[in-house]
Amino acid sequence: MDKNDIFEVTIEDMSHDGEGIGKVGGFPLFIKDAVIGDVIEAKVTKLKKTYGYARLNNIVKPSSLRVTPKCPLHKKCGGCQIQAMDYSGQLKFKHDLVINNLTRIGGFGEEVAEIMEPIVGMDEPYRYRNKAQFPVGEKDGRVIMGFYAGRTHDIMECDDCVLGDEKNALILNAIKSYMAKFNIPAYDEASGKGLIRHVLIRKGFATNEWMVCLVIAGEKLLHSDTLVSMLRDAMPEIVSISISPNKRRDNVIMGDDFTVLYGESYIHEKLSGITYKISPLSFFQVNPIQTEKLYAKVVEYANLTGKENVWDLYCGTGSISLFLAGKAGKVHGVEIIPQAIDDARENAKANGIENAEFFVGKAEDVFAEQVLTEGSANYGEKIDVVVVDPPRKGCDAKLLDTILKMAPSRIVYVSCDSATLARDLKILCETDYRIDKLQCFDQFPHTVHVETVVLLSKAN
Repeated sequence: MDKNDIFEVTIEDMSHDGEGIGKVGGFPLFIKDAVIGDVIEAKVTKLKKTYGYARLNNIVKPSSLRVTPKCPLHKKCGGCQIQAMDYSGQLKFKHDLVINNLTRIGGFGEEVAEIMEPIVGMDEPYRYRNKAQFPVGEKDGRVIMGFYAGRTHDIMECDDCVLGDEKNALILNAIKSYMAKFNIPAYDEASGKGLIRHVLIRKGFATNEWMVCLVIAGEKLLHSDTLVSMLRDAMPEIVSISISPNKRRDNVIMGDDFTVLYGESYIHEKLSGITYKISPLSFFQVNPIQTEKLYAKVVEYANLTGKENVWDLYCGTGSISLFLAGKAGKVHGVEIIPQAIDDARENAKANGIENAEFFVGKAEDVFAEQVLTEGSANYGEKIDVVVVDPPRKGCDAKLLDTILKMAPSRIVYVSCDSATLARDLKILCETDYRIDKLQCFDQFPHTVHVETVVLLSKAN
């Protein structure tokens, strides 16, 4: 086999990145935009020792799982990797991906598949996102906004992502008009010149409150009063307009702080009767419909009776903490982002929750200081339940060690990356814990990402 060779191949599987996998003479090829069951003509683009990559030239026979995507940009965009696959096929792919990682990376046996509850999908897997971040640029002398093409920083012009709200386009068009009116330049990554870098839009599904935050490569925005008027005319539901200065030359979108131009510094969202304040810099799950189901499962797995001492690590704005507080004796939340903890404390106060306290700092440091350091307020306390909801990189090794030392009766692990989940569970289950239950939730339809909730109990 050589580069540029053309083969007919049947797609037998898919990778964790959503690429189709087909074999030619036993040699695996990874092929973007191919769906399990497709028979395709593919051209080899790159060869490694044990595998290669190919480009889909032509679909000879489409898979029974292949559908026509709603988005015309799905092949170029880095956001949706598997939109060409039937939704039931997407759910099976994600279920199998988690099982495969738990067995291959975690070393768990077939019993994991046997105890895994059915994946929770969506009735309507479009228009589910409550947050969108649009990079801003220029093309042919005009301002464009959209999304980055896969694995690049080339902006594909798009006012309407089918995963987000259709009204996002009204906001983007108002900002384009403002920029044209006052000749406000878009930011250019290559030169570092220009002003407007990104537009962040957030929506409260239950409250219909909207937020707009412009990320700028400076400290001020000229004619901001006119921008406010134009945005409010386009979308009266907007209750918060702000700017976030970011002069860094890196891939971090938001700045370290923000300044309010109009209204409040937050919007409200409601989940199962709990009201949350969400600021521009706060983490909050992007799919509120599925989040409500996911958090209910966390509470179910925690099996609280009203007396338990619970630690919620990587707590964000306290979203899971407040769900737990209604059934626990005391909840302690830890999060590294100060603004998120400010929101968590305000959320607890606004909901009349008095049995939750929050700490700012790295989860691995704060947890160890609070429970293992003599003289700290929580030193020596028995911990009944630990909930962890880490970023994609998983839990810090120090945190896992502290959890094992504190030996809670139950650990509820919420994961957005099943590979790091498997790695961490392997450590926790080597001697002290066992997997009792687990379930996947499709928080991000049409992408390869999946959330998993796992209940760990003491092995003895």
